[in-house]
Amino acid sequence: MTESEVLDLLQKVGAFRTGHFVFTSGRHSDSYVNKDALYPYTHDTSHLCKAMAERFQKKNIEVVVGPAIGAAILSQWVAYHLTEMGGRDVYGTYADKDGQGGFILKRGYDQIVKGKRLLVVEDLTTTGGSIKKVVETVRAAGADVIGAIAIVNRGGVTKKNVGNPGEFQSLVQLHLESWEEAACELCKKGIPVNTDIGHGKEFVAKKRS
Repeated sequence: MTESEVLDLLQKVGAFRTGHFVFTSGRHSDSYVNKDALYPYTHDTSHLCKAMAERFQKKNIEVVVGPAIGAAILSQWVAYHLTEMGGRDVYGTYADKDGQGGFILKRGYDQIVKGKRLLVVEDLTTTGGSIKKVVETVRAAGADVIGAIAIVNRGGVTKKNVGNPGEFQSLVQLHLESWEEAACELCKKGIPVNTDIGHGKEFVAKKRS
């Protein structure tokens, strides 16, 4: 898929919003990629995951892992398409949040990834932090991290930012302007934060406490 085709698909499922939003990183923006709007559309999700799988179909990937929650869905679809393309089983797993800001492999997945050629998948990335934590987690379990890929790279994230896997790719790069809270013009103008998507609800609750 071309970047234009990816953007068209995301627009079709309502994944783009404008307003006042808070990202996972805590930064504010007037634009938001609502990744959760994608997942109800299984055909479109599968289509994007096939495009991700095609980028790594010649890399002999044995396991795909994504950070919970949304990317767990991606890992299943990407593993499915890699299995279809290669004619051999590729496992789809995910990393759970550990409750302390990191990730952990549960359910025996640490044994599944051990010694395997692995691909990390993510829906979108702003700082690369989540991907980096997963890369570090699977490496600690003995995986060989061949690559990482996101549907949308919205923060100019680099290979180094995500923990230096073998390679880092994205289906589309978006350069959405964002600001630290102290520098947010939307806050200064009193424009309400969207509490329906993103991390606005937590931001507002923290301000009130």
